[in-house]
Amino acid sequence: MAILRNDDGRLFRSHDTERLIIEAWGDNALRVRATRRPDFTGNDWALIPRAENPRLAASRAVVKIEADPKTGKASTASITNGKITAKVNREGWLSFYNEKGELLLEEYWRNRADITRYTGTLNLAGRDIYPILGGDWKITARFESKDGERFYGLGQYQDGYLDKKGTVLELAHRNTQSSVPFALSNRGYGFLWNNPAVGRVSFAKNITEWEVQDTLELDYWITAGDRPSQIVEQYAAVTGTVPMIPEYGLGFTQCKMRYKTQAELLGVAREYHRRGLPVDIIVADFFHWTVQGEWKFDPIDWPDVPAMVKELKSMGTELMVSIWPTVDTRSPWYEEMLEKGYLISVDRGVRINMNWMGETVFFDPTNPGTREYLFSKVKAHYWDQGIKLFWLDEAEPEFGIYDFDIYRYHLGPALQVTNLYPAMYARAFYDGLKSLGETKILNLVRTAWAGSQRYGALCWSGDIHSSFRAFREQVTAGLSMAIAGIPWWTTDIGGFIGGDPTDPKFRELLVRWMQWGVFCPIFRLHGDRVPYKGPDEEFRKGIKQFGSGADNEIWCFGDDNYPILAECIRQRERLRPYVRELMKEAHEKGTPVIRPLFYEFPDDAEAWKVETVHLFGPDVLVAPVLEEGARKREVYLPKGASWTDAATGQVYPGGQSITVDAPIERMPIFLRNGRALPIYAK
Repeated sequence: MAILRNDDGRLFRSHDTERLIIEAWGDNALRVRATRRPDFTGNDWALIPRAENPRLAASRAVVKIEADPKTGKASTASITNGKITAKVNREGWLSFYNEKGELLLEEYWRNRADITRYTGTLNLAGRDIYPILGGDWKITARFESKDGERFYGLGQYQDGYLDKKGTVLELAHRNTQSSVPFALSNRGYGFLWNNPAVGRVSFAKNITEWEVQDTLELDYWITAGDRPSQIVEQYAAVTGTVPMIPEYGLGFTQCKMRYKTQAELLGVAREYHRRGLPVDIIVADFFHWTVQGEWKFDPIDWPDVPAMVKELKSMGTELMVSIWPTVDTRSPWYEEMLEKGYLISVDRGVRINMNWMGETVFFDPTNPGTREYLFSKVKAHYWDQGIKLFWLDEAEPEFGIYDFDIYRYHLGPALQVTNLYPAMYARAFYDGLKSLGETKILNLVRTAWAGSQRYGALCWSGDIHSSFRAFREQVTAGLSMAIAGIPWWTTDIGGFIGGDPTDPKFRELLVRWMQWGVFCPIFRLHGDRVPYKGPDEEFRKGIKQFGSGADNEIWCFGDDNYPILAECIRQRERLRPYVRELMKEAHEKGTPVIRPLFYEFPDDAEAWKVETVHLFGPDVLVAPVLEEGARKREVYLPKGASWTDAATGQVYPGGQSITVDAPIERMPIFLRNGRALPIYAK
């Protein structure tokens, strides 16, 4: 018989070597942990620590223990926190209910004690904590799969699916893939897998299964709510919200791979300014440095950085600079960082994490000392020259070989903690900038994990292909990130890999992508265009040099397309007050900037099925044109509102699909209930 008790408002169960604890953690939410170790680790991972989160002080749970009438010993128990109740039976089987007593989620058990599901001798438990011989634990959590259930969120996967039911997802980061393990269910709950270990989740027809290869304990968080917005806001309350965005994050960002010199970058900024087109941010991409891991401009190509920054500011433009976590063995800081334990180590093999453009090792941001050391260099070489905006690239980190069992961090083996890397990378800059008095902090990061948002992380979708297929995949990826709690998100408009500015097919793709980019959280043009331009010198002082892609400014894609692209920039500028409203809501409540239709219209069953039409804030419905040559597009308009075509002024009742014109000059845009916004110039 298991031991069940009320542990100061927490439900505690122990049986044999397993310890299970369930406690209130935020509004209408519970945190569940289990271990076979002597005690719990105390790690909060994605969750804001209780002592730092005032909202948790109000969390009060009601625990009830019921005794077996025959033995008089505790046999079943429940814990209730607002709208959610967890029940545990004599065998340890967990189930969760809303305030109406309706089942939300239950563990998958197949054994003799569960007579209702007894299937012979299968003997499969709802959670398994397997010992790894000579190591720690492999953990699997199994839940019943329900007919008609849909799952949303989970982060950024290049699979083109908004509803993740029926998918298998790797719980690991890669270039273009961000694992943010929060799922929103249409059954009225949200579920956070609060574990940064490498693993997988399967939303199969017969079972839902979360699994990690190597960890110390089971840890997840579950919340109930009446609407998707309530669930997402409760999740944001325990994992954090973004800071209030700086004003320069609301407009247009110009970027390419890459501006090789100060003169080239300033020339582009001056040309935009001459044309009367506002540029909020312009980017100095990678290999502007002397050597990887020195984190400063090469003075040969960038002779007067303070003067460059001053001139850009006079044009209303901020400079963003690229940071890589790679430290070349020839970096002047390599030996010191190695000595202090600031670099990722390896359990076997040669200590080289990547050998592209030099033999490099990634720094280890899970070590607080690394974060402080890194930012001290950034302050000296960038901040002190007027730069406060950073592009944190390679944030997965992008190992040359993705054998996670090789690498080891300050916090533990990579198998256990590697998904935390991008959040701690962002934290290094967030803490550093905050210490210098900054409050509105935004940094571009190539990957995110749950909680990254509270460190000012703006995630982008990585090195995606320049194709309509990739374009479509970014729509569902961005919406999935939004539901997973990452409201600041962007793509490389036009895709990153390939794209010839002289090719008519690519020009059409770029125009369609740019039109959609206006209605993304961050509006940013980037890409590695062809033909590639090699460097003038292959080596400089023994360091391999990097060239540049072809031109990537809006006047480079044909005279017929230039007016369309220029109007996109002006359109975003006219929408600045509306975007500012959305960003304020994201900061205060964690509300996503881009939203699936069901977010605002959960009572419309059809809205849960639509994957490539979405909302930009509550009042703008956008329908990106995702097929080459398309000049019409089918659009579903949710019921419960009227919808005005922003271009024609025609009003449509909701609850229907319509086919509308989509000439190359514009994509379909609709306004909710007559909301007046300056989508088009008068």
